[in-house]
Amino acid sequence: MRLLAIETTTEACSVAVMVDGAVRERFEVAPRRHAELVLPWAEALLAEAGLRRSELDAIAVGRGPGAFTGVRLGISIAQGIALALDRPLLPVSTLAVLALGALRGQGAGAPDVAVHACDHVLAAIDARMGEVYAGGFVREGGGVRALSPETVSAPEAVELPAGGRWIGAGTGFAAADGALARRLGDRLASADAAALPRAGDLARLGALAMAAGRAVAPELVEPAYLRNAVALTLAEQAAARAARG
Repeated sequence: MRLLAIETTTEACSVAVMVDGAVRERFEVAPRRHAELVLPWAEALLAEAGLRRSELDAIAVGRGPGAFTGVRLGISIAQGIALALDRPLLPVSTLAVLALGALRGQGAGAPDVAVHACDHVLAAIDARMGEVYAGGFVREGGGVRALSPETVSAPEAVELPAGGRWIGAGTGFAAADGALARRLGDRLASADAAALPRAGDLARLGALAMAAGRAVAPELVEPAYLRNAVALTLAEQAAARAARG
């Protein structure tokens, strides 16, 4: 299987190419440079792998939740490539990507071997405005399975699903001065508040989705914003002011 993976939903920009399970990846924390980096990185990685775009089987893309501009950018680039090549898209939850990265990270020194020290992950991303995106996952085979719907809420409102030992991953654990970690207390074995989603893990989950028949037509991919509206339009703001007199 030959996949291109694009992950731009957070301040990190990441692109990966997977060929028969082997992953090449570029990753950089590069706020506001995603649009500049994605396509050159993709071309460089394809060249390193000895692949032409036309030899790709599908495109995997982080569908969110995350930064609105980053989610839109990643999906639009992936759609453009997929439509040009007549290939399907594999939309993958950003929180699931974080969760897989956290589980794989337990195998220090053996990045492709999962260590069964902890099978449950609460992935959380700082959603700004005093809220976090969060979702609970459990290891399943070579990937992860969601244990609860993905939510956006204040850290104090996040509910941890039933399960064994948990680890936390993502910038949501740094939001509001670490309120989420304080709330969950000793239910967390550890929490990595600096963890960011990587395209290599996106590619791994994309390959599992492809094998399970979950590829979709590019035009059918929907972003997972979770928060329906971030700001009122100027007209709505004016109407609200008028209503207040």
